[in-house]
Amino acid sequence: MNEIKRKILLAEDDSSFGELLKNYLELNNFDAHWFINGIEAFKGFHKNPYDICLLDVMMPEMNGFQLADEIKRVNPDMPLLFLTAKSLREDMLTAYKCGADDYIIKPFDSELLIFKINAILKRSNGTAVTPSNSTKFVFGKYSLDSNLQLLTGPQTVRQLSSRENDLLKLLCQYKNNLLPRDLALKKIWGSDDYFNGRSMDVYITKIRKYLKDDSSIEIINIHGKGYRLNTNVIKAL
Repeated sequence: MNEIKRKILLAEDDSSFGELLKNYLELNNFDAHWFINGIEAFKGFHKNPYDICLLDVMMPEMNGFQLADEIKRVNPDMPLLFLTAKSLREDMLTAYKCGADDYIIKPFDSELLIFKINAILKRSNGTAVTPSNSTKFVFGKYSLDSNLQLLTGPQTVRQLSSRENDLLKLLCQYKNNLLPRDLALKKIWGSDDYFNGRSMDVYITKIRKYLKDDSSIEIINIHGKGYRLNTNVIKAL
């Protein structure tokens, strides 16, 4: 069985260093996605789930501190590690105020970086948005068996359609975090055009009705960004 690689978002505007670091991370069994500036990194953050973000500070259009703030607004639990030449105490304090888990000053020991990444991932213990290979989920009074496409509630057992099943599974995988709209559309409908978007809205309405017997569960529409399945109890089996 192939090991699931942890996914890293890398924001670095130095093209030579960025490519070198991306290759090094991949040699150490990570799936690294490299973006050349903060704007592109934030777009990428919305399109894919990540386990950790490595951020440079000095980048055009959106610097690393601004990017960290935006990432934390979407997912407060996302681990952040800054890689930067800025060594002033004020910069370090700003990074930690943005929610940094660690701050490494360039140049740095590449082996030490891998140890720090693994330590942060171990501490985070899967709180970031990282869809798993699980096929069964329990949330509130409901359970979903995505292999059988069965949603079991307090009073009903419902056979879901393929798209209902795929959409609810994605919502469960992203648990109390943002499920990006374009990501869901591309995964389930194949494209994020207007008509597919309207179709997905209809399916969201259906799923809300299926979950109506548990008032602690809600699917929130985050305008222009996507949806979030809110519940106090949700776990993969």
